[in-house]
Amino acid sequence: MNRKHIVIIGLGGVGGYFGFKINQANEAAGKYTVSFVARGETYEKVKENGLTLRSPEHSNPQTHPDDIVKNISDIKNPDLVLICVKEYDLENVCRQLLPVINKETILLPLMNGADIYDRIRTVIPDHTVLPTCVYVASHIKERGIVEHKGNPGKIIVGRDPEHFSAPVDWVTDVLSESKIEFEFKDNALNAIWTKFIFIASFGLVTAKHNSSMGAVCNDKEQNSEAAGIMDEIKCIAAKKGIHLQEDIVSATFEKASTFPYDTPTSLQLDVNSGKKDNELELFAGAVLKYGSEVGVETPFTQKIYTEIKNKISLA
Repeated sequence: MNRKHIVIIGLGGVGGYFGFKINQANEAAGKYTVSFVARGETYEKVKENGLTLRSPEHSNPQTHPDDIVKNISDIKNPDLVLICVKEYDLENVCRQLLPVINKETILLPLMNGADIYDRIRTVIPDHTVLPTCVYVASHIKERGIVEHKGNPGKIIVGRDPEHFSAPVDWVTDVLSESKIEFEFKDNALNAIWTKFIFIASFGLVTAKHNSSMGAVCNDKEQNSEAAGIMDEIKCIAAKKGIHLQEDIVSATFEKASTFPYDTPTSLQLDVNSGKKDNELELFAGAVLKYGSEVGVETPFTQKIYTEIKNKISLA
């Protein structure tokens, strides 16, 4: 019987962390074939030295995949593809995957965002896509080296609403065997939108003001803007049949208050360093698009979206 082929696309903070765990477990078990897809210097470093994960969870920080390739077109017969790329690369990656995947291939996007599933479906309409959200504090230390701190990473993953009965037990077996913390749900949308309301509101407000999560919690203007965005997202979710907890706004602020005051967000760091590729469309773009589709007014999100766009254009 052929071993199933698992492919991890992207070896950044998320792909490096979860790809490491899957591959190192498989180095011992030999149950699957595991391939990495990486570009440039990351490809060269991992090909030469393996992937390094500095984490309190692993005493052995190295792992060597069965194969590492530069191009998605070099992938052969994947059974499971973990998509771990920046959101602005998503459609491009999906277009490259189309000629490579077969009808049984399962796609597992390890990306946070309310519209990730829909965007993949637009390019790859017929395959099984498992909606997910991810919690992990990891980042690229240098090319080929990922650093992880804090709690173990966790994935919340759900069945594909378009292919609800697709056989995915073997995918959850992979996560279990790799000692990855996860929850598997029939419907993961509530968890995905709960995460989205947090990252979108704090990302947008910190990016506008070049501030921190603590400032959003404590400054009157920033607090009001974040609450306004959260209310808009909550209304959109309800119109889409996703009912978030009644006190989601206060619960989100409460969660944010547990972070150190000066904690930045990735959108804030990218926007205020002048980076053109960033998560603005992932956060504000999705809110504006869904708001328009379901008839929810989004003035808070629209105003901040416009202000950040202007800031980026002047950078």
